[in-house]
Amino acid sequence: MLGQELVQQMGRMPEYDVLATGRDSEPRFTGGSCGYTRLDITDEEALSRIFDDFEPNVVINCAAMTQVDDCESDREMCWKVNAEAVESLADLCKMHGTRLVHISTDFVFDGEEGPYREDARPNPVSYYGRSKLAGENHARAAGTDTWAIVRTVLVFGAPVQGARSNFVTWVRDKLAAGEPIRVVTDQWRTPTWVSDLADGIERIVRYRKSGVFHVSGREFLSVNQFAHCVAEVAGLDAALIGEADRTTFSQPAQRPEKTGFIILKAETEVGFKPHTLAEAIRQTLGIEPSRSSSSPPR
Repeated sequence: MLGQELVQQMGRMPEYDVLATGRDSEPRFTGGSCGYTRLDITDEEALSRIFDDFEPNVVINCAAMTQVDDCESDREMCWKVNAEAVESLADLCKMHGTRLVHISTDFVFDGEEGPYREDARPNPVSYYGRSKLAGENHARAAGTDTWAIVRTVLVFGAPVQGARSNFVTWVRDKLAAGEPIRVVTDQWRTPTWVSDLADGIERIVRYRKSGVFHVSGREFLSVNQFAHCVAEVAGLDAALIGEADRTTFSQPAQRPEKTGFIILKAETEVGFKPHTLAEAIRQTLGIEPSRSSSSPPR
């Protein structure tokens, strides 16, 4: 989802010559003014050929294994994609003088003291989080002032070809079908609209920024409140949303309780301005402004 959004945004900017990559033989996007080539990020030889053939000035690494529970059950693949492949990317970036922008996650934190600033100490509670932290550490090896790490939180957006459902569309679909859902009240986040995230990443590239940046929405709320906000914006029955806590569901991976980000650095250094949560949900679901509310429920 993020990769396709970056293709759409950066592909129409004349200052960028964009090459998109993915594991499919053909691109999943249409209409982008950029090239595409098949690439498995875990294939070191294929990675090296991309650098030799395309000679990129900047690499934005959106590739990751992000299904948190799958990362617990398939740790070998998780580590290969989220850590080892980033090490290979960083080595090639250092060799070719290429800047690396690596996308990371709020799950590098334990959720004890969120929302977090960029200088907070990571302490992941899941294997997914540990693999992403290892990837961050490898990204830093790309060279002095030639890397940026963009951490983000609970990304949502309009469905794109080949992408799995995200929280907003899942809640909308369940409530629209009249199906009750149970959503946790003890996990707190700053949900992020994918279009805002892509805009923040482009700004970091444009201004040649290095270091760690937290890029997310501003509103800090529980996942249950997030579901209620979707219902309110979409005009659906919020009574179908039941409460649950982390002990309700049997999940292999532990989730941090309170993450979310303080985004002052991105706001002041690159002019990042995320939309309100209600507006982002409205645009995600294609709802006319008159049907939406201007603020999330409290």
